[in-house]
This record gives sequence, structure tokens and C-alpha cells, in this order.
Amino acid sequence: MNELIQQKLAILPDEPGCYLMKDRQGTVIYVGKAKVLKNRVRSYFTGSHDAKTQRLVTEIEDFEFIVTSSNIEALILELNLIKQYDPKYNIMLKDDKTYPYLKLTAERHPKLIVTRIVKKDKGRYFGPYPNVTAATETKKLLDRLYPYRKCHTLPDRVCLYYHMGQCLAPCVNDIPKETYKEMTDDIARFLNGGYKEMKKELTAKMNAAAENLEFERATEYRDQISNIETVMEKQTMTMHDFKDRDIFGYAVEKGWMCVQVFFVRQGKLIERDVSLFPVYQDPEEELLTFIGQFYSKAAHIKPSEVLLPTGIDREIVEQLLDIHAYIPQRGKKKDLVQLATKNAAISLRQKFQLLDRQEERTVGACEELADAMNISIPLRIEAFDNSHTHGVEPVSAMVSFVDGKPNRKDYRKYKTKTAAAHDDYGAMREVIRRRYARVLRDDLPLPDLVVIDGGKGQMNIAREVIEDELGLSIPIAGLAKDEKHNTANLLYGSPPELVPLQRSSEAFYLLQRIQDEVHRFAITFHRQRRQAGSLASSLDGLPGVGPKRKQNLLKHFGSVKKIKAASADQLVEAGLPKNVAESVAEYFAEQRKPAEESAD
Repeated sequence: MNELIQQKLAILPDEPGCYLMKDRQGTVIYVGKAKVLKNRVRSYFTGSHDAKTQRLVTEIEDFEFIVTSSNIEALILELNLIKQYDPKYNIMLKDDKTYPYLKLTAERHPKLIVTRIVKKDKGRYFGPYPNVTAATETKKLLDRLYPYRKCHTLPDRVCLYYHMGQCLAPCVNDIPKETYKEMTDDIARFLNGGYKEMKKELTAKMNAAAENLEFERATEYRDQISNIETVMEKQTMTMHDFKDRDIFGYAVEKGWMCVQVFFVRQGKLIERDVSLFPVYQDPEEELLTFIGQFYSKAAHIKPSEVLLPTGIDREIVEQLLDIHAYIPQRGKKKDLVQLATKNAAISLRQKFQLLDRQEERTVGACEELADAMNISIPLRIEAFDNSHTHGVEPVSAMVSFVDGKPNRKDYRKYKTKTAAAHDDYGAMREVIRRRYARVLRDDLPLPDLVVIDGGKGQMNIAREVIEDELGLSIPIAGLAKDEKHNTANLLYGSPPELVPLQRSSEAFYLLQRIQDEVHRFAITFHRQRRQAGSLASSLDGLPGVGPKRKQNLLKHFGSVKKIKAASADQLVEAGLPKNVAESVAEYFAEQRKPAEESAD
């Protein structure tokens, strides 16, 4: 803990608010909230912590805090700050899975559609449904029962749906708004459990039609009843009040938290959402933050109520979401909360082995690498490689690994400008200079380790630029390959020396992944450049001949040689305008003259 942090800890207030933890680059890496700022922030720097919290604390070089007037204000501010800074240690709801909904559009003549995009418009949404098949089947059923329009734009005459009784034909008829309102209310009532009453009505109509010997009509009613039973009664009812509600349960273990959300729609448990993430504050506070983030995504429409586990501040949830929140004490609702909690605990246990393995391969590998090289943990690694074919189209590439994982948004491609075609050292000097001059100019985060795909010579070039020219102090390592072009040795130091690493260690596997990735990225860019260059031909630059005409000429004649030998009339037959054909023929004739004269 540095002196700046010690001084700030001494002046923390006894009030609610938010705090922002920063690393040595000044980047916000964690945002939290607290009922009492002094107690919460000080707790990070005192006592023992689990491995994940300890890793967070080791990166903290400074912090800021914002005082609020209440806990709910602190929660709302925290959500806004997380959106603004996207800190790497905060909850990340990476699963942007969207669920299908049925929507009645807010047009003069509404349509019933299936959509995954929920907007704040005047349309009415029903759902979500567990999958698009369930939503589509429900729509087909409603299409048979309620004659909304089916076309995107109104035609000038009635369509087949009108003759089938599934459309009111607003294209030729003036349909009152009251008619649509009645149908909309009927659909809402139908989806909220009213389909049982409709099934009774259809059964009575079917029996009456059969008694009147109207067998075709009775068959239609029978099919509608069958569709209702198939679509609407697939699931066992879990609740009998037909309310839409979300049920939250959570489990915490080893510094990780799993939250499970059960979606109950029209009294049916249709789907669940599972989220797993590390925690750095009280689980109850983390769950409040999770709920706030959960409903900030368009994929999750707020239901009429939520059910919460014991210990959660129900009033804050109600203020945040503006819906009813309950902590059930008995009965089926409590059973559902306990079921969600039980599932969360099971999911947490199942994930631990995978998480431990991933942690070992990523951040754990960075820690192992730091021990082997005797440097600070290289959580941000940048690696460079050159690529060319006998000096043709020389390019360079940089990849970035953060916490042992590829950070593709920071990958960079370079076309060398000053280095000679065969000069690998010159290309490395130019690219390293361009990269870190840009980092200094734009105040970008500096890496904890620079890896050069090469030996001692290229390492020395990188050191000359980074240390001597730019005055930066960044560890520089080299990766040497064996005769089979596989990662063989790690070089580090001045002068460079071999770093002893077990080939079976996670640190070695991490370096292998970095070297393979930067090589893949560089060679892919090089191939793209070569492919683009191969498309150029002697047809480029011809007056009046663009890419499309060039393609047509090649298709017509079959080769550039035949195009060059073609007359103006033949070029016209290939599709060129007469004036362009004459210019092209004259151009190639001028090119042939020197060759003919030299032959003479």
C-alpha cells in the first residue's frame, strides 16, 4: 500500500457512496458501492483476502470516491459508473442472449409478429418465450383465432388470409379502432390464462355444430381446440395466479457468485438465466448490482414482480425497478426461490473445476512467468512479429494478451514504410517505434511485458527503441523457435539469456499461444496484402475501364493477352462503349510498337 492510498484512507467519510479503484496506468479497474465508505474501502487494505480479491488489491495504485445521500443513489451511481468505465473486475454480463417475444405493433392496423428486439414504443409485448419455436407456434394459433393483418404493406385488394377468416381486410374495409382494442384485450387475456375459457367456448360451439350436422365447421373448432392444447398446455403450471415474475437465487463460494433467474410467464416456468462472476463486496450488495445491470439490457423486460432470497433489501429493489419485490416466507413462492438458490449452488460447484483450470492457464500462467523472469506479474503482454515472402509485401503485426487471454480489440497491423524489403531488423525497429510513440502520444496503457518473435538481435533492436529512444522501462523478452518452427526458448535480460521454463508448465503454454497467435495474425495480414496485390494487372489504369468492365473483358476474352490483341470492334462486342474501345485498342497498340521496332 503506497503513501497516497494511506493518506486517502485517513480522510474517508462515514457516509454512503461509490469508490473507483485505479491501476498504475490510471485506468479504473473496479467500481463498488458502500453504505459506509470508510469501512468498505479500508477493508480492501486490511486483513486477509481470497486469491481474486488479493489480485485486485495488488493492482490498486489509487482510488477515488463519490459520496451520495442514500444507498439507492449509491446503487444507481454504481451502475452508471460501470457502464461508463467498463472495469475489468466488475460483473460482466457477457451473455447477451435475447428471448423471443410476441409483439402487437402500434400501427393503425396492427400486426402480430415474433421479435427479439424490445423497444420502448407503443407496441404490446408478450413473453418471453423459451425459444423461437414456442413463440412461432403461439403466433400461428393466435393468427387462426384473431384476424390481424398479415401483410407488411396494405395491398389494393383482399388476400387469401381474408378468405380464410384470418384477416379483416383493412386494405378495402374501414376497421374501427375499437375492434382492434377488443382483439388486443382478448389476446392479453388469452395469454394470461384465458385460453381455458376459450377452449370451453370452442368445445360448446363444436358440439353445437355437430348436432346441426355442420361437420366441416365442427372439424375447424376441433382443430382449434387441439392447437390450444398443444401450444398452451405443454408445460405444467407452477403458479395459479398467471402472473409474470422473475425469481432470483444465488450462491457464493471461494470468492465467486452464481445467480440464477427463473422466468415465470403466465404462471409457467419457461426459462432460466445463469450468471457466474467473482465477488469483491458483500454478496447481498453484489446481487443488487446484478439486478440493476440485468434489467438495463433490452433482452430482459421487467415483469410485474420479482421474488428475492432472504437478506436482500427489498425496498431498494422496488425503488430501482419500480415494480413489486417480495421475499416469500412460505408456500410455492418460497419453494421456487429455494429451487433457484439450489440450482445456483449446483452450477457453482460444477463450474469450479473449469474455472480453476482456466485460472491456471491464464492469470496463473502470468504469475508463473513473473516468477521465472523475476518481474512484476505481466497482466498485459504485447507481442510482435514480421511476415513477408522473399521481401515482397513486408508487414508486421502486434497482438495483445490481457490476464493471459487474447485482447483482440488491441491487435494492430503495420505496413512497413521506411524499412527495406529484406530488412527484418529495420522493420522491427520501425514498428516498435511507431507503436510506443503512439502509446505515449495518446496516453494508452503500457504493457507489462513486450514479447518479440525472434532472437537476440531483434530483442536488442526493441530495447534500443523502447529504452534508449523513448525512455520507457518495459521488460522485453524474445521467443526463439526450433528447426520445426515451434516455440523452443524464452530469452530475457541484457545481454539476453535463456529463462529456464518447463515445457509442461502453464507459463510455457501461454508463451506458445502468444507466439502462435502473433504469427497467425501477421501471416494472415501478409496473405491479404499479397492477394490484394495479385488482383492488379496491366488492365489497371485503362481510361474508362473500371473493375466491372475489366471483369467483363476477362470473362469475354478469357485472358489479358487476348484483350491486348483485340481490335476496337471486338472490344465493342465485349461490351465497351465505342469511344472507350478505341482508346483501349490505341493504348495497347502504342505498347506494342517498341517491341515491334526492336524486333525489326
